[in-house]
Amino acid sequence: MAWPDAHRIAWEIAEPLGQSTVDLAAAQGHLLAQPLHAAVPLPSCDTAAMDGYAVAGDGPWTVVGRLLAGDRPHPGPLQPGQAVEIATGAPVMSGAAAVLPVERMQRHGDIVTGTPGGRSHIRYRGEDIAEGDELLPEGAVVTPAVLGLAASVGNDTLRVHRRPRVRVAVTGDELRRYGRPGPGQVRDAIGPMLPGLIGCSGGDLVGVDHLSDDRCAFDRMLAETEADVVVVSGSTSVGAADHLRAALRARRAHLHVNGVACRPGHPQLLAGLPDGRYVVGLPGNPFAALVAALTILEPLLARLGSRPARPMPTAALVPGPSAHPRDTVLLAAVWRGGSLEQVGRDRPGSLWGAALADALAVLPPGWRGPDVGVLALAGGSPGLSAEARAATFPRMLRAGSYGPRSGARSLSCSRPPSLAEFEGGP
Repeated sequence: MAWPDAHRIAWEIAEPLGQSTVDLAAAQGHLLAQPLHAAVPLPSCDTAAMDGYAVAGDGPWTVVGRLLAGDRPHPGPLQPGQAVEIATGAPVMSGAAAVLPVERMQRHGDIVTGTPGGRSHIRYRGEDIAEGDELLPEGAVVTPAVLGLAASVGNDTLRVHRRPRVRVAVTGDELRRYGRPGPGQVRDAIGPMLPGLIGCSGGDLVGVDHLSDDRCAFDRMLAETEADVVVVSGSTSVGAADHLRAALRARRAHLHVNGVACRPGHPQLLAGLPDGRYVVGLPGNPFAALVAALTILEPLLARLGSRPARPMPTAALVPGPSAHPRDTVLLAAVWRGGSLEQVGRDRPGSLWGAALADALAVLPPGWRGPDVGVLALAGGSPGLSAEARAATFPRMLRAGSYGPRSGARSLSCSRPPSLAEFEGGP
């Protein structure tokens, strides 16, 4: 299958998982399934903006009470010539015309003198946010600031789009999880890489299994895992120790993607199980696994979590390397102003180039330059120009309604590009 087709199909085959109402503590990273409204105004009542004295009428004023934040409001209206000592955030009683800051007053016994300085130093009820105001649209990402905002206007729960649950199975008897590998062993690089990729793609990692090259282990894993998506690294080829395809056939899985014409990352697959779960198979080489994850895992998780497909802007790759006549080639690249430059050091078994890179340059078969597709890498772009940054990292405020802002040609962001679109066709 051509690489753009695999990238698009991974997004198109799935349906969003639906919505749920969750406590604020569990909402981080979700998308709002309905607009966020203010349940109460902010401030909820007239409050003091400074430490000082709430005063009525002209001074001097006689102190008749004291209020701290959290105290009950002062009983009755404040009469002209009266003052109440008040702390920032405490409710201001009716009749008070201003808060006299401590920096602008003098007190002798119960008598206070001074001038407010032309400002009331009172935050009036609803002056920041009125009750019922729509604060954020449906589709906004729930960030720490959003959680604080929701709480400040009286919300205890949020209606959100459900994030897909993902379980990872790392396979290979030769893999070592800790320490220095011995002869015939390899340190597992994919297991540490996948949690971050899953989180950035909108998924929730629910567990990581390490499977031996044993067919029964694959059968048990597929039978017992309750996640929405199972990601298997390794065992996607056709060797004697590659059991994933056989295990999928035994469960009557449908292979939506069965190998992709790209370099690296050819032996990747995407299957749907009869019970609605999905299985993503990644190659065992680390850089090939990264390419495959960005090809099929990222768009699948985005779709399941009701996120829009990530757009693919284009940029010039300078100087241009050689393309493959039949396969899409993905190369580690860095930004140099508004253009991309190949990093190198990106053989299938090494993540060195990817660790140095801002993005992957996507070269179509037979590419002659200069423009390539751009897949941004999480955490990249230190040298990105403002224009290129706007094209590569659009800020999503409403699901399905954002797009790149750049002079460079960009493809539709409502779904991944088709093969014809990616290669510059209609």
